[in-house]
This record gives sequence, structure tokens and C-alpha cells, in this order.
Amino acid sequence: MDLIIAVALVVLLFAVLGSGLWIGLSLLGVGLIGMELFTSRPVGDSMMLTIWGSTSTWTLTALPLFLWMGEILFRSHLSDNMFKGLAPWLDRLPGRLLHTNVVGCTIFAAISGSSAATCATIGKITLPELKKRGYPDDISVGTLAGASTLGLLIPPSIIMIVYGVAANVSIGKLFLAGIIPGLVLGALFMGYIVVWALLNKDKVPAPDAPTTFVQKLHASRFLIPVVSLIVLVLGGIYTGIATATEAAALGVAGSLLLATIEGSLSWERFKDGLVAACRVYCMIGLILAGAAFLTLSMGFIGLPRHLAEFIGSLHLAPFALMVLLVIFFIVLGCFLDGISMVVLTIAVLLPTVQAAGFDLLWFGIFIVLVVEMAQITPPVGFNLFVLQGLTRREVTWIARTAMPLFFLMLVAVLITYFAPDIVLWLPHQMQN
Repeated sequence: MDLIIAVALVVLLFAVLGSGLWIGLSLLGVGLIGMELFTSRPVGDSMMLTIWGSTSTWTLTALPLFLWMGEILFRSHLSDNMFKGLAPWLDRLPGRLLHTNVVGCTIFAAISGSSAATCATIGKITLPELKKRGYPDDISVGTLAGASTLGLLIPPSIIMIVYGVAANVSIGKLFLAGIIPGLVLGALFMGYIVVWALLNKDKVPAPDAPTTFVQKLHASRFLIPVVSLIVLVLGGIYTGIATATEAAALGVAGSLLLATIEGSLSWERFKDGLVAACRVYCMIGLILAGAAFLTLSMGFIGLPRHLAEFIGSLHLAPFALMVLLVIFFIVLGCFLDGISMVVLTIAVLLPTVQAAGFDLLWFGIFIVLVVEMAQITPPVGFNLFVLQGLTRREVTWIARTAMPLFFLMLVAVLITYFAPDIVLWLPHQMQN
């Protein structure tokens, strides 16, 4: 009976989400209905305590700060300068300036923490330049769609902060765990560009005029501000000088200082960045609150226990469980954004994955990888929406161009499963 009730609530949740109601309110509403109709627990007290507990943790304060830092950079000329600094170094690789999508996203991901912000920022820089130089639209947009998901994997990552809070895992260790997988995934993307360029030599424009090593070094001066900010933020975390929240505050101060020095920080841009960061954080906070209350409601009804019993009754090997979870998250990603996916499922899935022997640190990176895949799967692929706004193309066309990179993410998931040290080695080294 409990299982039937839980399934009915899940169906109701998807129906409410499909109606267009805000995700956070949908989660709160379904949780309230479940608590009111099928449990004897006082709803008011439970909702108040759960919402307060889920939104008042100190660790979560890093989230709005990283969002604000990304907004400042998005509105300054610092991101534009990245293309000037990267282009001379990449012009001789097969695929040439297409690699600026991957390298630019990797660098910007290390200071933004957001996949959508990475996609929008790098897209505004590279897409017009690549089009002007004659690169095909499909490979330009497709590689950007895939590479921008590195904003979730390369630390600092907003989704890692959310997972760390939900699963009670060290955010600093999660940040460390994401570095090598992020670089591996970036290398896979660049490898794909190389192979595509070798097979389509007629579609790759001629290189720009040759530059000397000294000229390349001179152009690299544009990268100094961004690299300095990365060192400030990540260096503070990894050396133990600052917590994730303190490092985020340093990042905001550093980005404000750099934007002021280079003259792009006006009062209007300052206000716009602050308001945008507040708006996004309020959306995320409402989702976190709603998901926490729905998780509590489902717990009283018995869904986590029944789900764990059901998956346990399948007697799946760890690899089969991983495949099932990949399919589950990809399907879920067709309807929910990444943060909603994490906060809705983690409390339910943690007992099961722990029983299967998965390390929670490894599982966090696994979650980030599959959420990355969901960012470029229609109909609710956030990066697809961002690129649609930039290119005015159909979402389905953008999704098709990104499909090869989607499969490369699947390869990355398999690599991390069969070689978990890719994820765990760096955190263990820093711990020792």
C-alpha cells in the first residue's frame, strides 16, 4: 500500500511539473499533500523545521558567492580576453580554433561553477569569432554544448556544493575529486575535435598568420587575470587556508578588483550581477527547500525503504546498478534540472549505493557526470536553452550536434567506474 501511495505521489509530481508550476513550489505542494493525507505527522512543524534546516547551513553560503563571482566575470571584459590569450596557442592543432571552446570552458569553469554561465559566457566569445573565420556551425555549437558542461565538473562547482550538503560529504574533497575527471573529459572532447578535423579537412579554415613563440607569450598576458583568480580561489581551498565559503568570498573580492582595474565594472553592471546572482540563488534555495520537505514526506510514507528493498531484490552487480542509475538519471534529466535531480534523489539513493559498496566521494563525481549529460538532452537541457538563445536554432538541432559529446561523457563514466583512482587519488593524496 505504501508503495502504491509513493508511486501515485511521484506521478502527481511529474504532472505538476509538467503544468509549468515552479519546481520548488511543485516539490513543496506534493510533499504537503503526501504528509497531510497519508501520515499523522503535524505538517506545519515538519515543513518549518525542514525548510529552515535545508537552507540555513553554513556550507550553503558558498553557493550565492560563487554565483555572484560568475556574474561579475560574465559582465566584465575578463572573459573576452581569454580568447585573445588562447587563440595563438591552439591555431596549429588539428581543428584549430575549435579547441577554444573546450579550453575556454575548462578555464572559465574553474572560476564560475555554473554550466549555464560557462555556456553563455564562452558562447558569446567564441561562436561569433568561429563563424567569422568560417568554421561550420554544427561542430562549433556541438563542441560548445558539450564542453560547457565542464562548468559542473571542474571545481568550484555549484552542483558539488549541493551534493556535498545533501550527502554530508566534504566539499573540499569533492572539488579535488573533480579535477582529474574534468581534465580527462576535456581531453576526450579535444580528441574528438582532432579526429573530426582530420576526417573533414575541407571544412577547417586555413590557419591565421604564423606567430612566433614570443608573440604567443605576449598574447598570454590576457590570461593572467583569470589564472590569478583561479589560483586565489582553488589555492585557498586546497592549501587549507580557506574553506569553500571563504574561498568564494575571496573570489568575489578578486573578481570585483580585477573588473575595477580593467575598467569594466560600472555601477549598473555591479547591480545587474548582484540581482542576477540573488535571483538564481533564490530559485535554487526554493528547490532545495521543496526537495528537502518532499524527501521527508516520502520518508514517512516509506518510499526510500521500498525503493532500497526493490533494488536490493534485483540483486544487481555494482556495474549493473551503475548502468541502471545512468539510465535513471538521463530519463530524469529530460524533465528536471541538475540541482533538482540531485536534491530529489540523493537521500533516497544513498543507502542503496552505500550497500553496493560505492564510495560517496566517487558517487558524487558520477552524479555530476550524468547530470552533465542531462544538460544537453531535450526537452529540459539547460545548456540547449542557453545555446538556443545565442544561435536562434532549434533545440533538436543543437541536441543533435552535441550527441557525439554526449557519448563521450558515457565513456568518461565508464572510465571512472573501471579506474576509480582517477576520482579518488587526488583527494587521498591531499588528505595524506
